Amino acid sequence: MRSLRSLICILAGALAFAVAPRAEAPNVYVIKGAKVITAAGAPITNGTVVIRGGLIEAVGASVNAPQDATVIDGTGMTVYPGLIDMGTAAGLDAAPPTPPTFRTTEEAERWKRGVILRPELEAAKVLRPDAPELSRLAGSGVTTVLATPGSGLFKGQSALVNVSAPEDEPQIGSVADPRKGLQIVRTPVALHVSLALTGGRGGGGGYPVSLLGSIAFVRQSFLDAQHQQLEKQRYDRAKTGVTRPIFDPSLDAIQPALARTLPVAFEADLAREILRSLNMAKEFKLDPVITGAHEADQVIPDLKAQNARVIYNLNFTSRSRALGPDADEPVRELRARAQASKAPAALDKGGILFAFSSEGIQQPRDFVRNAARVVKDGLPADAAIRALTINAAKIAGAGDRLGSIEKGKIANVIVTDGDLFEDRTRVVHVFVDGRKVDPEPTAPAAGRGRGRGGL
Repeated sequence: MRSLRSLICILAGALAFAVAPRAEAPNVYVIKGAKVITAAGAPITNGTVVIRGGLIEAVGASVNAPQDATVIDGTGMTVYPGLIDMGTAAGLDAAPPTPPTFRTTEEAERWKRGVILRPELEAAKVLRPDAPELSRLAGSGVTTVLATPGSGLFKGQSALVNVSAPEDEPQIGSVADPRKGLQIVRTPVALHVSLALTGGRGGGGGYPVSLLGSIAFVRQSFLDAQHQQLEKQRYDRAKTGVTRPIFDPSLDAIQPALARTLPVAFEADLAREILRSLNMAKEFKLDPVITGAHEADQVIPDLKAQNARVIYNLNFTSRSRALGPDADEPVRELRARAQASKAPAALDKGGILFAFSSEGIQQPRDFVRNAARVVKDGLPADAAIRALTINAAKIAGAGDRLGSIEKGKIANVIVTDGDLFEDRTRVVHVFVDGRKVDPEPTAPAAGRGRGRGGL
């Protein structure tokens, strides 16, 4: 009897082992006969892409389809790497707290410091798993975002995040794994800094309230972090007989930036703001990235001198609806609006590594439409694809694992029924981490985003 039970157990185990590979078959896909834009080389006119286990298993013109794969007929379709949006706060719970009632000026100032100096805030820790504002980006072809806290002078540390996570697997005899971890591709990516508090984002009154005050605060914070580092080194050497340094998690969080192991992303639109940021990066020997960057084309030699990368915001300003039909606008604003979509072409010609962000854009589809506008204004289409894919991955420190259709990379892939930059093109298939995601319909675009001057 005992031997019979043992035999049954052995047979059951063997059957489970034999069935196991088939259990993964639903996540094995082949896209066959499509035009493949790899972002790593020349397009493949009649190509095949094999996806297995969350990775790209094979890509080429003469790839055979595995027998256990779900085959998608790609005739007349185009396959692209999943698009990467390099700047959004979607899906993050990182809003500054409501100010309490203060008994003293010191309490008010300490609270404000905690609001505008938040380098220790990690986007990966405040991500809401399966946030609908993230998952709906798949419908426009965006599979990954640089999740970026959005307020303060030292905003916090960004994370590279997939827009959706796989379904939960059954947990047997263990505590469930953290779900948000399934969406994180890389963290931290950069420390994000603004040299100006705009729109009251700092909260509270008192210093700093002016542009010069904000710049002074940022610079002083870097100096304080340097001093904190020296104090810790002194204390570690002495062991006894010296006063211990104050525990300050904000200053500790700046240390990787000072060591150049964590890039610093400066928010700067105007040429003078970009130069100001580059000067600060040079003073403290930081590794700079410029975000926003609408006038980055005016300072290309300065960007190249410090090997600065650019994350160009595709939220273009438009004429304010508050202005009457015959009202005049400043010449500077008219010029800036006319030039905004032309700057990426100049960056490409100047050899600057750049990507695109959607900060302030209300409708996800407008992210790609504004990229198409940049193409019409002089940026080669293949350069625009790279900015939306492999360049973005490189800037985020993930170019070896994401951003192109190559064997061994994360299978973030989209399939369209036409050229990505044609207005009527639809995204018909989306894969995130090798799993098929149904593109959720996005609301029809009613103009472009409104984040910068009523778009």
